[in-house]
Amino acid sequence: MSFQRYPLATVQKVSQFIRETLVLPTHEQQPGSASLANDIEDDGPLPDSLNALGDLFRVGDMPEDNVPSPNVDGRWFVSTIDPAEALTKLPGLWMRPGIRLVTYLRQDTKGGMGSTAALPGLLSTTEYLEEAIEQATEVDQPPQPMGMLTNLMDGLDGDGSLASFLAASIFTREVREFGRFGRYARWTHHRFVAAPPQKISWQWRTKTPEDFSPKVVLRQDAEVIVEFYSCRVQKPVALFRHLDRYPANSYAATTQDQVVAVANQKSG
Repeated sequence: MSFQRYPLATVQKVSQFIRETLVLPTHEQQPGSASLANDIEDDGPLPDSLNALGDLFRVGDMPEDNVPSPNVDGRWFVSTIDPAEALTKLPGLWMRPGIRLVTYLRQDTKGGMGSTAALPGLLSTTEYLEEAIEQATEVDQPPQPMGMLTNLMDGLDGDGSLASFLAASIFTREVREFGRFGRYARWTHHRFVAAPPQKISWQWRTKTPEDFSPKVVLRQDAEVIVEFYSCRVQKPVALFRHLDRYPANSYAATTQDQVVAVANQKSG
């Protein structure tokens, strides 16, 4: 069995790099969405080497006049951002050959939602992507393009290192949050922690954990377990334990996000 702890700064920087890469271009942003998406203070500046990254490129070979137009009317449209660009500097992770990531966006006056899918590149043409939008009859039902993988992380491969699984756990949450802001934001309101914030009085729902540090364990049966903690900084303020279990030879985990403590109302 292999075991590795990681510094809090490591997961913070990986998360920040992904968020810096997954930024919607101006024409896909709802007016005022930048302030909505960033109303929580960030974890600090990124290293200069990360700031130098990030050329944005279009999905598939879609001429601009054929892309469903961005709108704030609650209709799904296709983002021009390739979320796989965020993998370029993550340790030991890459897309499987022939697979690409496509993100659908939906925005209204209350915020935005995003849904990212992995599918064969040959099926990521304008025709197939628009057809999926037409078939999404429910407002909150994300389009499901032809050939879409059940779990988008099935489209990733890696070198099998412990660090690659930690990166996969962070990437999973960030890419699923991509496109969300305003009332639809979820993971954006979480901050990684290595200990319970001391200024808050906590009501524990489980036994107080002895070790809050991010960690990865490789079991003898080749299962990989990633564990880390976060604090949701928007009310109701709470501490979460995140446990991801990766079966052998896979980056598609079974995830568990458990509330371990909540802030007393007077302190939250």
